[in-house]
Amino acid sequence: MIDKCHPPLPDSQMAREKSSARAGDESAKSVPTEFDDAVMWAAWLYYADQMTQSEIAKQLNVSRATIVNYLQEARERGIVSVNINPKAGGRTSVARALMEKFNLQGAFVIPNSDEESLSRRLGDAGARVLADQIEDGDTIGVAWGRTVLAVADRISLPRPVGNLTVVQVSGSSTGEPNFSPELCTSLLSNRIHARCVNLLAPAVLSTRELKAALLNEPVLRKQMELVHSTNRILFGVGDIGPKSTVRASGIASQEEIDDYVARGATAVIIGRFIDAHGAAIGGDHDERMVGISLDELKQVESRICVAGGALKIAAITATLEAGYATHFVTDIATGEALLAE
Repeated sequence: MIDKCHPPLPDSQMAREKSSARAGDESAKSVPTEFDDAVMWAAWLYYADQMTQSEIAKQLNVSRATIVNYLQEARERGIVSVNINPKAGGRTSVARALMEKFNLQGAFVIPNSDEESLSRRLGDAGARVLADQIEDGDTIGVAWGRTVLAVADRISLPRPVGNLTVVQVSGSSTGEPNFSPELCTSLLSNRIHARCVNLLAPAVLSTRELKAALLNEPVLRKQMELVHSTNRILFGVGDIGPKSTVRASGIASQEEIDDYVARGATAVIIGRFIDAHGAAIGGDHDERMVGISLDELKQVESRICVAGGALKIAAITATLEAGYATHFVTDIATGEALLAE
């Protein structure tokens, strides 16, 4: 159980209202017989009944400053002890170590689970992290993949937020429709009641000239301006193994992916292939792609990466070491493996 936090009271007010509850408070209501004194009563109402300090002050007919004193005295007398669950402490230590190693602004680590449910549970955690950040007027970029879709499917805002825009940051593909860029974008925008902007272009075009001509169209110019104006972005990390998401996405042929691998590809971020140090592989295929580039990704203020799993350790390491993420969501097993690298 962890103490609730309230704004501190001025020292003068605290001094005026400091009293000994054991000696009795003339303004307080009579203490129920099951409690020794007002301190124990206030502690029970706060920790067991989950009442606020203001609610307790009203019930006991004293000021909130007096309740603050009662709760402090309850801790000093041992009526209340504050303990942090060891599992939560372990998660916190891993998160802090990840932040330090990879220079992250934030890390959220969930308990371990089986691989089958990992994507869903990472989606739950990623949704909490993104929802906590969203503010009025945000433009949120969305990538694609199973984990990104899980975030989009589970997000809900804890408070009303207005004037939001969700924009697809990579072109559409003809591959697996269950985690496509357009689905991830439309689902997230629907969940948070935001304006949805899908990128009306293929992920990869047949020639560089065709890409240049298409991006010169007024509609696509405006859409790419929105992509470049995102202040938050949600993305996952893909490995390049035989069962990887990128091989099912249709964003590149098997031959093209094999060529990237032969040239040192370790991971895929929003359709872009990177090596073990996070550097872009590049090449003709990359230059025909429509969407945010890796350099542009790094310009986004808040970059939330959600990824985990034993098969992705090398891919995630490359992503984090290169500084593509400011915030990272993963599980304990993945976090510990990353720290052991």
